[in-house]
Amino acid sequence: MHRRRRYGPFDYEWSKDFAGIELTFEGDKFGEYCGQEEIFADLKHYGLPDAVVPVATIVIGCVVYGVLNGLREAERIQMITNHLAERGLERFAQIETEPEHDVFRRNPPRVD
Repeated sequence: MHRRRRYGPFDYEWSKDFAGIELTFEGDKFGEYCGQEEIFADLKHYGLPDAVVPVATIVIGCVVYGVLNGLREAERIQMITNHLAERGLERFAQIETEPEHDVFRRNPPRVD
């Protein structure tokens, strides 16, 4: 939130060939992580306020790093919050998430 306006969500999807990560803003693709040597991101089209740009950069960087290093969603959120706080941007650390499914549960509930 910036000046009572919500910007986001920033999210990601694996590319169709699972070789990269597509970066999305409000559901639209704006960039892609192609490998250690190549990342592309262009949010100019969205006209984000100057105060939102560093926040978006931190969120995008943390999401890519977290996904590539197998961090759970809670760990990625904590990393984003920490990086924002280190830069005096903790007021932007209102992160909305969806419940993470426990993919390693041994006995999932039966659906009848």
